[in-house]
Amino acid sequence: MSRWRLIALGLAAYALALIATAPATLIDARLAQASAGGVRLAEARGTLWSGTGQIEIRDANRNSGIAKSIAWRIRPAYLLRGTLRYEIALDHTAQHFPVTISLSGIEVTDADINLPAAALGLGAPKLAPLGLTGDMLLHIARLAIGRGAVHGNATLRWRDAGSAFTRISPLGDYELRFEGDGKAVRATLRTLQGPLQLDGQGSWASGRNPVFRGNARVPPPQLQQLAPLLRMIAVDRGEGRFDLILK
Repeated sequence: MSRWRLIALGLAAYALALIATAPATLIDARLAQASAGGVRLAEARGTLWSGTGQIEIRDANRNSGIAKSIAWRIRPAYLLRGTLRYEIALDHTAQHFPVTISLSGIEVTDADINLPAAALGLGAPKLAPLGLTGDMLLHIARLAIGRGAVHGNATLRWRDAGSAFTRISPLGDYELRFEGDGKAVRATLRTLQGPLQLDGQGSWASGRNPVFRGNARVPPPQLQQLAPLLRMIAVDRGEGRFDLILK
């Protein structure tokens, strides 16, 4: 074996040793950089190779948010491609999904994530005081974040939606679709079923606050009970119609 090949093998072994023993806190630094502080890894234990912690999604002010337990393990074969490829598990479940970290950013594919309804208040602080309830499932087909751009698509489904400010429950089931083309992320809301009919569209571009414009329609039998709730966040146009703007 030539001297140069021995040197190359030695350097490769050294690089693997560094990755295997590097602290898990380095992941937090990379997440914070790629998400502008919106996603963090707290209570990190272990190494880049494998470990556990709490993944946090924070609001626009980075003061509050939601957290989920997370466990990860690396797939060594991807190191030869210059990337870190992880298998991720949330909330101690057996289901895993891949996350790839490279110099260009972070990519998530084929992920199903259960979220509390309160997570809606992270993207739209105006909704935070409503005491929202229900089951939410975020399905990420593909999401790539890096260098100030977002590519990919995801779907958020909110089942049995409710609020602490009304006795009507559920208000309905809703679907919010996200599409990122690099320049902006666009969202489309539609109602699957329920007495409170919601629809609308929103967009977000790097360096700007998200903006969502929607409409709410309430049938006459539920109008008296739902109108006080909707007036907290929307403009009453009469006859059960409300205009909603979230910034």
